[in-house]
Amino acid sequence: MTTPEPRTFTHPDVLAAVAAGASWADPVTDPTRIDWTARQAAAVIPFTLVDGRPVNPCESTGIRYGRNELGHWGEQVCADALVVAHDAAGHRWIVMVERSDGHGWALPGGYVDPGEDPTDAAVRELQEETGLTANPRDPWVTTLPARYVPDPRASDEAWMVTVPVRIDFGPCEHPWQLPQPTAGDDAVCATWVLADTFEELTGYVADEFYGEIFPAHRAMLADALGSGE
Repeated sequence: MTTPEPRTFTHPDVLAAVAAGASWADPVTDPTRIDWTARQAAAVIPFTLVDGRPVNPCESTGIRYGRNELGHWGEQVCADALVVAHDAAGHRWIVMVERSDGHGWALPGGYVDPGEDPTDAAVRELQEETGLTANPRDPWVTTLPARYVPDPRASDEAWMVTVPVRIDFGPCEHPWQLPQPTAGDDAVCATWVLADTFEELTGYVADEFYGEIFPAHRAMLADALGSGE
């Protein structure tokens, strides 16, 4: 039986971003030229190198070499804001955004800048994508454990890790009495959605917006919301 050749792919948009000097794309096109010492030391999830190339520590994506659609090599740390409120009937609502890249509905979030605290990053991304504000030092802002994100844009050499940050907006009589999000930055829509369970969330997004949950956030949201069974 013939062993298939390892697949290699980096999206042309990534290469164009490198050529243009975009800040979100590593300028180095050969990962063996990167000094990995600092990146491995700072990694949220430890990873190894093979022949000087980073190896995804959590899954095999089918793309062994290259960055797929991600701009960085190795681990990229993100932060996502899980904004929660409960109405008078006991229903749970969370804030979600429709991504402008066509990957579906997701929690507000994005890259953690170098040297930035993940909690600060989640609050910053929340404001940029929805207009909602929070103080990262308030007691109702809780930083949850970091986790690997099975992002469809990842490869075996470029992957995502996120730090979820829960922000509790407290009780309300009706969800329309809450501060209303306004889409900005990378979002085309931002709104409160019903989320008593993960199944309820997916059904609500499908029925109200004909949308789907961003694949990278499905497991994280399922864990956070539960199934209700």
